[in-house]
Amino acid sequence: MIKRLFVIFLCFFFTGCSSQNNDVITLNFSTWGSASEMKILTPIIAEYEKENPNVKIKIQHIPQDYFNKLHLLYASNLEPDVVFINNLNLPIFSSRLEDLSDKFDKKNYYPQSLNAMSDNGHVCAIPRDISVLVIYYNKDLFDKNGERYPDKNWSYSDLYTKAKELSKNGIFGIGYDNNVYYALPYIRACGGDIFNVSGEYTADKIEFKKGINSYKNLAYKYHYAPTKAQTGSKTVAQLFLEGRIAMHLSGRWMVPKYRECAKFNWDVVNFPNCYAPSDASGWAISKSSKHKEEALKFVLYLSSKENISKMAESGLIIPARKDVAESDLFLKGTPEHSDLFLRAVKYSKNTTVDKNYTRYIDTLNDTYFQN
Repeated sequence: MIKRLFVIFLCFFFTGCSSQNNDVITLNFSTWGSASEMKILTPIIAEYEKENPNVKIKIQHIPQDYFNKLHLLYASNLEPDVVFINNLNLPIFSSRLEDLSDKFDKKNYYPQSLNAMSDNGHVCAIPRDISVLVIYYNKDLFDKNGERYPDKNWSYSDLYTKAKELSKNGIFGIGYDNNVYYALPYIRACGGDIFNVSGEYTADKIEFKKGINSYKNLAYKYHYAPTKAQTGSKTVAQLFLEGRIAMHLSGRWMVPKYRECAKFNWDVVNFPNCYAPSDASGWAISKSSKHKEEALKFVLYLSSKENISKMAESGLIIPARKDVAESDLFLKGTPEHSDLFLRAVKYSKNTTVDKNYTRYIDTLNDTYFQN
């Protein structure tokens, strides 16, 4: 019943505004994103409409359960013309997306972002950003404990040593998330992965289990990180802002929040040996779109240097475009070592995914992170 009502709503959403000028083309555009992200995107779209008065962009903003609802759109033949998508879900939708391989200048982009947005050798989406996990750290807590800041060449054992030395006086040395996604750098450090480069499922191998145990030991054996019970209803980011943990693993998306709210000095460093995987998101075009030419023009506008710069200025993303990521706009300011995001990208390996990837992740989380 809920799905049926959702489909009825979508039918109304996509077909209800029939009174518009017949000369105006409507492009349906689906995306997720926080309020702060939409605050950046909405003016960009308004400017596009101003420059292209024959085109109306109808935003289908789906901040929660995005991919399940996107799947329902496709199943109901209500797919958007332009789709914001990430690499983890790309295999599910790639057969329904246009091949954009020869539609833009790929030399402007990091190879990892292009690989992530490709399926069977075809680029299915123009990359907006590339994502990699890094370690955020509280410099004031390091100074208080006489600890040297981690640098780009630190080792896996260094991470454990610093987590140990900083775990005192009610402070945890490092954060802990009950999710296999945040365990992946530790798993890779132990030689494991969910899939190998050939696409073979390897989460049942000893290396994967060794990595999971290495990660869980931070909280449940050594007590360098808070357990789920100790964290309670608070997120790791909240504990970091409260000064209760010295280091934690997260992505570039935390930068705007920390710039605004942190009352202490902080910085970032790549995960030891850059074992963290890289992922990406970008804009795709549905094969079924009746306005592919206009959809491509819109996607090229979104992915222009000027507009990617606007999205990067807040600190929210690591731009997939090298000419933005390697500019002062991204590299200057807080954190001091934003260049280490790029180092992490350079040496990263894309997450290997297939159509069942999200189901595997759910199963692994149920298996390893229920305590």
